[in-house]
Amino acid sequence: MSTYVDSSALLKRYVEEADSGAADALLRADPEMLTARHTIVEVRRNLARLLSGRDLAIARGAFSDDLRSFSIIELDEATCESAAAISETTGVRTLDALHLAAAQRISAPGVTFLTFDLRQAQAARALGLTVVTA
Repeated sequence: MSTYVDSSALLKRYVEEADSGAADALLRADPEMLTARHTIVEVRRNLARLLSGRDLAIARGAFSDDLRSFSIIELDEATCESAAAISETTGVRTLDALHLAAAQRISAPGVTFLTFDLRQAQAARALGLTVVTA
């Protein structure tokens, strides 16, 4: 099984939030994790917004270590065009549309979409993705 992980789920691994324990358990349960290239920007931006000093350095290091075990989906022209169409039809935000387009690109039996963003989860289901959330 493989899991596409969006930023809302991954961020919970480094910042204590509601459902952080559930997110961490789901992330540890699947050795084959995927995410899109822009997740790096989203997570690092949010880490810098939410943490500082030593906490930020530790979280950034843990995130960097975790990324080594992820397969990264590049945001090529086809993925961005698909994201534009998804955003037009579902109304999701730009970065969420990029996640959905990347997940659709690798969509195959056994691939799940992990998110804690309710709007994104609804859009993912509407697109036929199998959604995992707490």
